[in-house]
Amino acid sequence: MVTRNNPNRTEPTGRPLSTTDLKKILSLALSRGGDFADIFLEYRTSLSILMEEDIIKESSESITLGLGIRVISKDRTGYAYTNDLSEEKLKSAALAAAAVANSPARVSLPARFRPRRISGQVARARLIANSRPLREKMDLVERAYRSALNYDQAIKKVQVAYGEFLQKVWIVNSEGLSAGDSRPMVKLVAMALAEKNGRRESGFAGGGGRVGLEYFARGLTPETIGQEAAREACLLLEAVDPPAGEMPVVLGPGVTGILLHEAIGHGMEADFNRKNVSTFSTMIGKKVAEPFVNIIDDGTNERLPGSLNVDDEGTPGQKTYLVENGILTSYMHDKISAKYYRVKPTGNGRRQSYEHYVQPRMRNTYMLAGPSTPDEVVGSVQKGIYIKDVSNGQVKIGEGDFAFYVSQGNMIENGKLTAPIKDVNIMGNGPKMLANITMLANDLQMNRGGGGQCGKGGQGVPVGFGQPTCLVHSMTVGGVNA
Repeated sequence: MVTRNNPNRTEPTGRPLSTTDLKKILSLALSRGGDFADIFLEYRTSLSILMEEDIIKESSESITLGLGIRVISKDRTGYAYTNDLSEEKLKSAALAAAAVANSPARVSLPARFRPRRISGQVARARLIANSRPLREKMDLVERAYRSALNYDQAIKKVQVAYGEFLQKVWIVNSEGLSAGDSRPMVKLVAMALAEKNGRRESGFAGGGGRVGLEYFARGLTPETIGQEAAREACLLLEAVDPPAGEMPVVLGPGVTGILLHEAIGHGMEADFNRKNVSTFSTMIGKKVAEPFVNIIDDGTNERLPGSLNVDDEGTPGQKTYLVENGILTSYMHDKISAKYYRVKPTGNGRRQSYEHYVQPRMRNTYMLAGPSTPDEVVGSVQKGIYIKDVSNGQVKIGEGDFAFYVSQGNMIENGKLTAPIKDVNIMGNGPKMLANITMLANDLQMNRGGGGQCGKGGQGVPVGFGQPTCLVHSMTVGGVNA
């Protein structure tokens, strides 16, 4: 059974907008003396499908259209938005944003907008999802579902979710910039519940990114996703409780990069440093890690969820070295923070939608590979734990303190991976963890699960993350006392 509902559907209102219309809106937004103004126009289509209990439970669609107007006056920002593109509503929004300033108009708009040239395309989508039949997407969901359910008789319940959106944006500003981007996103995720001898465990797996449906034919297939979720659930049925205390921790490649993102990456976003909230606020040019550690935030990776041809201010997507040879070399900047620090924007100005203001946000954040092999990293540990996957994390951005639940891992004994572990938390401090990285392997991987949805300031944006196998000399493990 398929139910189609559109709780967030927004019908476009008003006539199509031209560059002449947008210039009039900018002029009105600057009529009270702002220093800078920009317009963010967005059109988005979305679809989600959910399957459980052997049926397609839900299929929902939404269409969103709207426009946001920002005015910057010295150190103040005014922002207003509307999903009604009629002349009256656009004027009202422009004047609302203009209220942040209170002086005669002093900015002259250029005669014409200069289109931003895009050198490459980060999305690689041949079969763009929103152009394909619903039945084709339901088939992907059903294949993942059956694959998980048939993996083992211990699997008692499966849930599979499919999601897609296509976001098209157009940014113009008072400096004459005009930039557009088309951003597809697809994700397929499976959850499997296993039960044996009264014990129940769950496993998760997924894949996707800025891709088309062809990704699931030649990349990570629905069958692989379903089997991986079921395999993890069954494996955890045999997991043991590890001892607690301070010990070496090896972070596996790929998905454990979420620790890098949460515990370290947020602290390198420029607004937290501009406000002296982050522990990294006085560390530019100083050592924060060993010389073999290099951390990058990158908007240019093909197919990854955090990639952008241009950010939401029209700045080109680019690769930004945050830590180079152990030295903190840059923060992640939008236009406001870049002006404050007297540097160029790094392409990290992002927003959830036209209803939200811009913030410095991560895109795809990862640590470069090191000189060791994965076996050498694990072999250097006599007693510790190996973490393959984490979830349910909590982080204090300012201090960098974090706690994450280990959803999949192993004991390390005498340099070998042994019993699978469960019901364990790891705790620590991001900057201290960074300083305590003593080995890096040569197996950098990006999370293949389609990335994540990063929350900040009440907004969520898609991001990617990854890292190689990594040894942290000492972390707090909250398991069972030895």
